[in-house]
Amino acid sequence: MIDALDFRPAAQQSNLRATIEDSVAAAIVSGGLAAGTLVSVPALAARFEVSATPVREAMLNLEKLGFVEPVRNKGFRVTHVSVEELRQIVEVRQMLEVPVVRELAADFPDAPRTELRDLATRIDAASAAGDLPLYLAVDIEFHERLLSLSGNARLVSIVTALRRQTRLTGLTEMLGSEELTASAREHADLLVLLEAGKADEAAELMHRHIGHVVGWWAGLPEEA
Repeated sequence: MIDALDFRPAAQQSNLRATIEDSVAAAIVSGGLAAGTLVSVPALAARFEVSATPVREAMLNLEKLGFVEPVRNKGFRVTHVSVEELRQIVEVRQMLEVPVVRELAADFPDAPRTELRDLATRIDAASAAGDLPLYLAVDIEFHERLLSLSGNARLVSIVTALRRQTRLTGLTEMLGSEELTASAREHADLLVLLEAGKADEAAELMHRHIGHVVGWWAGLPEEA
C-alpha cells in the first residue's frame, strides 16, 4: 500500500523525476511495494507533493527497467521476480563479481580507498538510521565503484542491470536487526581484506555478501 510508505515530499529537489524514480525503485526492491501492488500516478503525486508529470516520467522509466508494468486506465503494477529467478541472479553476480574482488586483492590501488571507506561508512549510517532508500543507493554506488576498478565498463553495466531485477522482499523487516548491521559492515570488512591483499578471504566474503539476496534479504535464515 502506498499510504504505508515513507515517501518524502520531493518539491524541493532539483531533479524531481530522478528523486521519485529512486524512491519508488527502492520501495520496490526492498519489498515496501510488494509484487502485484497497483500504483497510480495521482496517488504518488499526492504523496510526493508534486504534479503528475515528473511522477509519470519516473514510472515510465521504471517500466523500461522492468520494475513495473502498465495497467490500462489504472496505473502501474509492480512486477514479480520469483525465488528461482533471484537465485539465478545471485549465481551470475557471484560468477562476475567474486573473481574481480580476488584480482583486486592482488593489487588494490591506493587512489579510491578513501572514497570507498567513506561509502562504507555511509552505508553503516544509513543502516543505523533505518533509511532504506539511502542504504540501497549508497550500496549500489559502493559496488559500482569497486567493480569499476576492474576497468571493465561492460561488467559494471551488466551487474547494475542484474541488481535492477533483484527484489529484497525481507529488507523492510530487517530494519534495526543484527543481520542488517552485519551486512552493512561487510563493506568495510571487505576493504580491510582488499587492502591486506587477502584474496581468498575477500572473495569468500563477497560470495557470502551477494548471497544475502536469497538469504537475509529474502527473509530466510542463513547458515553461520
